[in-house]
Amino acid sequence: MSSDPTKGFQTIGFQTSIEIAQNQVVPATSLSGIKRPRSENEAATIFTSARSLLQTQQGNGTLKKTGAYHPVNPAHPGRRRFVASEIRTLPDASLTADDDFVTYTQRNAVSSTPGPSQNALLSLRHSQYGLPESLVANFEKMGVNAMYPWQMSCLLGRGHLTAEKNLVYSAPTGGGKSLVADVLMLKRIIDDPRKKAILVLPYVALVQEKMKWLRRLVEGVEKRVNVPSQVDGAYPSRAKSVQNSVRITGFFGGSKSRATWSDTDIAANMLVNTAIEECKVDELGIVVLDELHMLDDEHRGYLIEIMISKLMLLQQDTQIVGMSATLSNTELLAKWLHANYYISKYQPIPIQEFLVYKNLIYTSGSSKEFLRTVVSLEKSTEPQCESIAVKAIDISRYKELGNPITNAMVSLALETVTSGYGALVFCGSRQSCHSNALLISDAMPDETMLDSDVLEKRGDLIAGLRSLSCGLDPVFEKTIIKGVAFHHAGLTAEERDLIAEGYDKGILKVLVATCSLAAGINLPARRVILCGARMGRELVGPAMLYSTNARKSGAQGAILEAVATRLVSGKEAINDYVRCSLLYHTMEEGELFAMVESTLTELVNDNLLNPRIDGSYEPTQLGQAIVASAFSPEEGMFIHDELKRALQAFVMDGEMHVFYMFAPLQSAANVDINWSKFLDELDRLDESGLRVLQFIGVDPGFVNSMAQGRSAIKDPTLALIYQRAYTAFQLRDLSNEIPVSIVSHKYSTPRGNVQNLSQTCHGFAAGMVKFCKRMGWDMLAVVLDHMRDRLQAGARADLLELAQVTFVKSRTARLFWENGFKTLRALAEADAKDLVPVLMMVSNIIPSKQFGYSD
Repeated sequence: MSSDPTKGFQTIGFQTSIEIAQNQVVPATSLSGIKRPRSENEAATIFTSARSLLQTQQGNGTLKKTGAYHPVNPAHPGRRRFVASEIRTLPDASLTADDDFVTYTQRNAVSSTPGPSQNALLSLRHSQYGLPESLVANFEKMGVNAMYPWQMSCLLGRGHLTAEKNLVYSAPTGGGKSLVADVLMLKRIIDDPRKKAILVLPYVALVQEKMKWLRRLVEGVEKRVNVPSQVDGAYPSRAKSVQNSVRITGFFGGSKSRATWSDTDIAANMLVNTAIEECKVDELGIVVLDELHMLDDEHRGYLIEIMISKLMLLQQDTQIVGMSATLSNTELLAKWLHANYYISKYQPIPIQEFLVYKNLIYTSGSSKEFLRTVVSLEKSTEPQCESIAVKAIDISRYKELGNPITNAMVSLALETVTSGYGALVFCGSRQSCHSNALLISDAMPDETMLDSDVLEKRGDLIAGLRSLSCGLDPVFEKTIIKGVAFHHAGLTAEERDLIAEGYDKGILKVLVATCSLAAGINLPARRVILCGARMGRELVGPAMLYSTNARKSGAQGAILEAVATRLVSGKEAINDYVRCSLLYHTMEEGELFAMVESTLTELVNDNLLNPRIDGSYEPTQLGQAIVASAFSPEEGMFIHDELKRALQAFVMDGEMHVFYMFAPLQSAANVDINWSKFLDELDRLDESGLRVLQFIGVDPGFVNSMAQGRSAIKDPTLALIYQRAYTAFQLRDLSNEIPVSIVSHKYSTPRGNVQNLSQTCHGFAAGMVKFCKRMGWDMLAVVLDHMRDRLQAGARADLLELAQVTFVKSRTARLFWENGFKTLRALAEADAKDLVPVLMMVSNIIPSKQFGYSD
């Protein structure tokens, strides 16, 4: 490629993207838009380095020879950097060396944890665990060289390693809960190649993270396969299908994974219904329930309870292992699961808890005592309060730090950073994350004081965020160079991953987050700061567990699913099934079975079950469709009514009707409508789109009145219709290749919410397709399935083939298409030198100009 643009290709008329790119001067050492591999030992990289990036970006600053980054525009023009208030130890404080949260280190304050040299059973290599050498070696490669004493005791408990006894256990966060479950799960399927395992996790992100971990853990590990002889007869028909290697498969809502029950050894989600329907539930060797406290979750909890209740009823040779850090009634769960229970309070690094109140710091035994301590302080006079305090935070001279809580947050975070450690700050809202990250960054040490290598790594992180399709958040641009960032569900998954990794590697020193960060993400912190006693609307405190099947929808779903899967049918069998539920252990028996009777009556009245002459029950077609699609009975009946109306007058000359149908009920119910934006979109609709909205019950005049300031909609059903319509606009744009960042800005919705909507919609759309097939509405299922593919690809129909390529998203696929690579075959046969210019063009697209959208 010529380096002189005047000697490039001559063209007449239209130029393709390739020709434009070939005529550009491009640095040979960088490719914009490709994230730098995070290998510190890498000698060269194809990614633009932080220095070159920061030198070439207009308005972002310059790098001097010292390597220090100097912003042209400071985070807060006209305001000098904050100086954090000093934290002083009070003269009469009874603070011991072990309690000092500044000088504490595990090395000098706590005797070291015993290791295999003191007790051979603390090594996974001990013969009593019976693990293959290859697995133990993988554990060691990943940093697990020894066990904690509580892990050893838990594994060696009666019947645990032999899968004869179920297990429920609780241990503090960071105490090593996962290792126990990993050993039990892997040992089970390695020792008996016929057996499979199910690992249940509450969030897609956790499933993906766990899959990566397990796949690294089982690399090169073989099962102990002993092919039986023909006379043995144990399982001769299946002997040839038994694989030596351990296969890990993830099943997510809406994923089109082709893997089946027989293709999997460990599956991260619930596949019990599939095993029951295929009469292979006897192959299920172990079920691991991570985050067992999610039984209390309104949407996920009852599904976990139903799954376990079915396994308890079937009485198969399946070991059930449940774990959590926040269980408040472990004994009740153990009773329900006929399990041993183990409670560990061991923490590898002891934690001291303190309460900051009116610029004074008090010791607090545990988080349960926080509110009690506050009450006692409110009743005390100031001298009495100060007499029991251990430290004091000087009042700040800065107006922005006039609030004692804000001042304490900044001072404590800065004290941690200047001591050389990282801090996590939890806030109750996303907006608080932004403002607090800016405040802390303004108090951080000046960039000129930092090592150039640290600055370059922070610059690389900024570059990585800028290369994402959503672009660089303006707050990140101001705070990351100072070593501060925020983390919440309003960010895209890619942003959250980069930020969490940056903090984990020490590039960032302070991370300000909402409770979304606490959902299974392990990050190192010397200090964790909770700003206030609430997270959102909830008080900080231990999870309180109860059966979600006590709710009407939970009980209906539990019984309907059991009958629809042919697990039970008669009254006595249904009662036996209920006795296997957690609900049986939390209610009076008479009250419970009265509720079962009323639930059966409701299911019959709703046309989900049919009573037989012999007193048993069978599922209706609608009941089977609801269970197959994983909807709750309430959701299923609402969807059924809407689809029946759609069958009478489905609008096929546009897209809006399908996208309205795909709007997930739970996600839509939480949408805040910007009525002015809603009205703008209505005005832009063609005749087909207007017919759709009028057909589903959207009144343009009503939208106009809401945009003029009318009060909220009181009817929940009507409100859901408008929320789904507003959501449908977003889904339409996503499927027409408009980037998440543009959709986010257009509808005044956080980009993370838009991305989550897209992901949630995949599962909901998959359920809709299954629902239509079970109801016999095959033509409607075909239409919905096609649009589901478009939604998943985020592309128009012509790009669906190219969008199947791994890592090729709609924007890249469109550029390939426009430059002549319109099929997978054309892409596969292309020369690499012809593809590189197209890839380089990806990061040069400015979305707001491409889609004709501006403020």
